[in-house]
Parts: sequence; structure tokens; C-alpha cells
Amino acid sequence: MRGKMEDMTATGTLPVVAPETEAACCPPLVRDAAEPEAARDLARVFKALGDPTRVQLLSIVAAHDGGEACVCDLTDPVGLSQPTVSHHLKILVDAGLLTREQRGRWAYYSLVPGALSRIADGLTGVAK
Repeated sequence: MRGKMEDMTATGTLPVVAPETEAACCPPLVRDAAEPEAARDLARVFKALGDPTRVQLLSIVAAHDGGEACVCDLTDPVGLSQPTVSHHLKILVDAGLLTREQRGRWAYYSLVPGALSRIADGLTGVAK
């Protein structure tokens, strides 16, 4: 004996459930969720922040007076060589979190204005 669901799927139709009988498991969205392109951008930023050294470097730059630090001031706190620190900083620059300015032989890094709040805004969306 074939069941009722088999009969409906064989004909290509499924039962329609009346809205009053549907139970939502969660309340509806109150903000727009991230669109695919925005999600890719956020993922790139989170990938950059997926390394504890990069999070620490970003924090150190943000903690400096004026939100700017020379690469020469960043090697000792993380205990890494200058080329390794520069590599981590490049990833943070590419992710749009820091900017780099060359002054003579040293590179200075500063936070991109609003970069951290844009991350939060990308996650929380815009209120409906």
C-alpha cells in the first residue's frame, strides 16, 4: 500500500500547510542579513583576524597614541622578526583594517577609520 505522501510526490504536488498551522521555530529577522558579497568581504577580514598574532598587532596599533605605530615598535611585543611582523601587517592592510605609510626606512601602520565598526555593522545589518 502506497502512502499519501508517495501519491503526492509521484504527481509532483506536495500538501499545502495553512499559515495558521505553521509554527515558526524562531522570531522573524529584524535586520537585513549580510548579502553574499558582503559575507565574502567579512570572511576575508575574519580570515585575516584568524591568527592571534594579527589580532595582537591590530590591538597594539590601536592602543598607540594616535592609533599609529612603526613596524619597529611592533616586533618586540609579539616576539617575532621584522619580516614576519611585516607579513602579518600586510595581511591586515590587504583586509582593509590598517593603512601603511613609508617614512624613510620605516613603515608606519594605522587603523583605517571606521574599519572595526564596519565589521560590526556587516554582522548586525541594518535595522528594518
